[in-house]
Amino acid sequence: MLTKKEKIYEGKAKILYTTHDPATLIQYFKDDATAFNAKKKGTITNKGVLNNQMSSFIFQFLEKNGVKTHFKEKLSDREMAVRALKIFPVEVVIRNRVAGSLAKRLGLEEGRKLQQPILEFFYKSDPLDDPMMSETAPVALGWMTQKEVDHVKEQVWKINQLMTKFFDDRGIDLIDYKLEFGKDAQSNIFLADEISPDGCRLWEKGTGEKLDKDRFRRDLGKIEEAYEKVCKLICEGRP
Repeated sequence: MLTKKEKIYEGKAKILYTTHDPATLIQYFKDDATAFNAKKKGTITNKGVLNNQMSSFIFQFLEKNGVKTHFKEKLSDREMAVRALKIFPVEVVIRNRVAGSLAKRLGLEEGRKLQQPILEFFYKSDPLDDPMMSETAPVALGWMTQKEVDHVKEQVWKINQLMTKFFDDRGIDLIDYKLEFGKDAQSNIFLADEISPDGCRLWEKGTGEKLDKDRFRRDLGKIEEAYEKVCKLICEGRP
């Protein structure tokens, strides 16, 4: 049985611990909620439990469909065993509709349909508010090779095809979301982090009701209820 040894990282929503196996970490999900790169802070009751459950389910779904993820197994309500990876300092955001920062940046109406999905790269830095950058920047800065960038982009498009149908089948529009990747000691690349309403914009089909962290960001209320609803739809199937 895996046991936690040393805490090696604590972020806004998760903690990583080493184990007796150098290739395996324990990822612990917290209830802490942040927005605007930690400028707004709060707590969402049982968020960690729900996000662990949702992420475990979605990672297993993606694995079954040929996407390599860092997920190994769900250990408890708040913990999962994951591969030890060196995470690229880059977030990839995929946008299926106009929302959030894209709407603000371009002065467009939220919810507008796109002719095709938009893929964007951002530098992972809270102090700098995660600035957007060209997809050539990770190579120019020595963070990734061109082959790694190409592989990540290929995986992102595949993941988006799988995820949009996955959520559509459950009565949810997947508006946009962020993905993180890393590589193991053998330089194999895996999808990392989590997939949950913390990092995905999820709108109920038909009503457009927001079922994600925008309820916290925008003080819309009923945050816990939204997370619980998404978890039920994800883990129990179609509505």
